[in-house]
Amino acid sequence: MKKLKFLGCLFLILIVVTMSACSNSQSSGKEKKTLEVALWDKNASPAVDKSIEAFNKQHPDIKVNVTYTPWEDYWTKLKTSIGGGKGPDVFWMNGPNFYQYASSGFIKDLEPYIQEDGEYKKDNYFPAVVDLYSYEGKLHAAPYFIDSVGLYYNKKFFDEAGIPYPDDSWTWDDIEKVGEQLTDKENGVYGYSMDIKASQSVYYNLIHQAGGFIISDDKTKSGFDTPESKEAFTFIEKLIDKGISPSAQTVMETEGKQLFLSEKVAMLPAISVSAGEFKEVIGDNLGVAPLPKGKQKASIVHGIGWAMNDKTQNDKMAWDLIKALSGEEGNKVIAETGFSIPADKAISDIWLKSIPSLDLKVFLDAQEYGVAYPISKNTSEWQDVEMKEIQGAFLGQKSIDEALKTIGEKMDEILEKEQSK
Repeated sequence: MKKLKFLGCLFLILIVVTMSACSNSQSSGKEKKTLEVALWDKNASPAVDKSIEAFNKQHPDIKVNVTYTPWEDYWTKLKTSIGGGKGPDVFWMNGPNFYQYASSGFIKDLEPYIQEDGEYKKDNYFPAVVDLYSYEGKLHAAPYFIDSVGLYYNKKFFDEAGIPYPDDSWTWDDIEKVGEQLTDKENGVYGYSMDIKASQSVYYNLIHQAGGFIISDDKTKSGFDTPESKEAFTFIEKLIDKGISPSAQTVMETEGKQLFLSEKVAMLPAISVSAGEFKEVIGDNLGVAPLPKGKQKASIVHGIGWAMNDKTQNDKMAWDLIKALSGEEGNKVIAETGFSIPADKAISDIWLKSIPSLDLKVFLDAQEYGVAYPISKNTSEWQDVEMKEIQGAFLGQKSIDEALKTIGEKMDEILEKEQSK
């Protein structure tokens, strides 16, 4: 009997303790809210994680989940989830997809938050990336970082061949001449990579260096079916035919970036974001120089912004997180990690010191002759045509002239429809 009384008392105590705990939990505040963040490049995680840590010190009641989705699946997954009324609260946005997301109402106009905030200043950021992410004059994605294209090279190949490193005097002729000297067919080493899948790093630059354009300033005309564009692609074809560059089939199987990291390519044009990753693998043998010029200098300039899901239930918190990621402190973090050039103009010098062994000033100097990444209302639509035709040409399915003619015609049709809407 005593045992039963003891158990009964113990049961009552447990009930009281449980109720007290529940009461304390309810009185301590609301249940933790969650913000979902999405991006595609895990190399940015050190900077992103550090900014989120700073955000959590100010907002300990907010949990932030970060999802990294490979580039190949990122946009399909994002569009599907947002189109279904869900999706991440905050996510990376790029130039080619921006207009579609902004015009479809998938992302919020950030101007009301900027005006209410009072501390966030658009003037602090590089104008090119602010313009890139403005829709109808209003910012719809907060600038995070910018990138330009430079020529990475492996010093080992140059040292072994007794050839001076690339410098700002180089032209297309140097690419061909030195590339041929560094090509070692017996050991499967290419002197240079003309990865035809890498539009921003490869042929967009070459077209502008030849004096041409991808899309006219007024967004009404394609520049693909022009003598300058043909000159650029003929140069690519020449390097591939001579074995200086991997074939289209080769880069379809293993992209130029991976061949460079595997020391199967001596020189590779690539964006500034690749600097940290390349340095980690290649070490002190990594060097970087300005892109060799054709008739003129040119380097495609792009950048990434943080967008807010129009359907987010936590817009105030999402804005605070965007500020933590892209504001002054967030830009300092991304500069210090060496990931890429911070979009905040005043902080760019910090990035120059992030990898002391590399002349990162190459990428900042490229802003002087940089060309904005080509976009229009339906960029992805004409880029699909572009990639299909170019890959088909280099896989031997048609001539380069035929491919460029088709791109020009179809792109002009798409641009004409854009103007009529």
